[in-house]
Amino acid sequence: MIHHVSLGVADIARSACFYDAVLAELGVGRLFEEGDHLVAYGREGEPQFVVNLPLDKSRPVVANNGGHVCFQAPDRAHVDAFHAAALSAGGKDAGAPGFRPEYRPDYYAAFALDPDGHKVEAVCYVNP
Repeated sequence: MIHHVSLGVADIARSACFYDAVLAELGVGRLFEEGDHLVAYGREGEPQFVVNLPLDKSRPVVANNGGHVCFQAPDRAHVDAFHAAALSAGGKDAGAPGFRPEYRPDYYAAFALDPDGHKVEAVCYVNP
């Protein structure tokens, strides 16, 4: 259903460093770049995640209040590594790795804020 999701960021180089680190922990790398204004991540044939400079450069980048992007992880170790990489790459903690029984009993996830304040998540489903 979804081909790609993109987030506007203030600084492509800074955001690319962040997403290079956190997405590598999920086995995802760069697919392509367009100059100094866009970097796309993913695996060939799957939906893509894109960071790009805002279309309207006269307005500041503002993280969405309530929205976030969630990445599928293969297991708990990858969720944990995603969260650790996010904090090491300049992100902020928005929810340490752990089970989220309020969603479902087998929902294991971690949340972080990227350098622009966008909320990102990694999740896997495992037996508690």
